[in-house]
Amino acid sequence: MNFYNKVALITGAAQGIGKTVAESLAKKGATVALLDINTEALETLESELLTAGYKASIYTVDIGNSHQVNEAITCIESQLGPIDMLVNVAAILRMGNLTELSDNDWNATLTTNTTGFFNTCRVIGKLMKERRQGVIVNVSSNAAKTPRTGMGAYAASKAAISQLTRCLGLELAEYGIRCNLVSPGSTDTPMQRILWTDDTMPEQILKGSPESYRLGIPLQKIATPQDIANTILFLLSDDAGHITMEEITVDGGATLGV
Repeated sequence: MNFYNKVALITGAAQGIGKTVAESLAKKGATVALLDINTEALETLESELLTAGYKASIYTVDIGNSHQVNEAITCIESQLGPIDMLVNVAAILRMGNLTELSDNDWNATLTTNTTGFFNTCRVIGKLMKERRQGVIVNVSSNAAKTPRTGMGAYAASKAAISQLTRCLGLELAEYGIRCNLVSPGSTDTPMQRILWTDDTMPEQILKGSPESYRLGIPLQKIATPQDIANTILFLLSDDAGHITMEEITVDGGATLGV
């Protein structure tokens, strides 16, 4: 599994799963184009990768803004070469019961988590179609298929992305382009830690929470970003050359394989 002479675009690359995917691909030879709205964190990551001898370029982009996305992709293709791989990780989480959720929280969630993925997939999918090659992996969530209290906007946005990816995969299959999903459960990222109110939260996640209708995690561990990145790299690789429109859930069994 190597990605030498490949160009990979990763959204949400400044932290968490996106950062780990960027690092993992760079270490395996890819030239990585890193997109995020957090310029400072992007600059730090770029510096670390370049110092280590890897190939990386950063682009401050709000993926919910199609104009910014289009401009960034044009720059990437001009500066780095044709994009071979797209990994969409960027997402936000706005908690709240649906009957109390504000317009702003709902719209912000759908704009980043759903429209943002559409914006990148639309442009890059068209380019890949013209070249008749490429791989897309979109990061969804196990919440896309299992109801969660207080996470209605996030779950809805991820469910939309899951079906978008399958439809895109069907449309692009005849051109040899594969589109797949990775759906994490609880993963030790900054987004996850926002939900932790005290030091007992990891243990509570493993045990589950009957009052919020959540099962625990049968494997008795919270995923690391590397656990998710490893699955993404597999789907990007030639080892998954006959896999498309599929979803791999990486949640330690928390949704019982549903």
